Amino acid sequence: MAASCTLANDPFDPAEELRLFSADATGVGAIASFTGVARPDAADGSAVHSMFLDHHPRMTQRSIEEIAGDAAGRFDIVGTRIIHRCGTIEPNEPIVFVAASSRHRRAALQAVDYMMDRLKTEAFFWKREQRDSGAHWIEPTDTDYQDRERWTS
Repeated sequence: MAASCTLANDPFDPAEELRLFSADATGVGAIASFTGVARPDAADGSAVHSMFLDHHPRMTQRSIEEIAGDAAGRFDIVGTRIIHRCGTIEPNEPIVFVAASSRHRRAALQAVDYMMDRLKTEAFFWKREQRDSGAHWIEPTDTDYQDRERWTS
């Protein structure tokens, strides 16, 4: 099983990442992917000028690699790719790209969903939105934790 996990300081092109992942996914029957994009507004409706994702390079890298490895152990997948931005991210820029390949669609789809639920709640990032009113720290929501809990039963 091939896994690739990258912390990206600079913007990336999800379409190009999917093309590259697909080119390496020979002999599979399914490729699923998800791209998360920085929202231009906060939960309260105020404008977000930028987001800053702080991280600890080794600890954060290890956390996303563990999530990818757990997905491989849980689902019948052939390969995974996670790219997660860190640093300053502008509205509408991609924050995260997650892909999985497998022989059958269900495993790829579930693996991507699983990795995203874990990334949202467990990956070592500290998120801060810059708004007109100043900087605001962002935490996972109750819904994020409920989504992750689906995988424990």
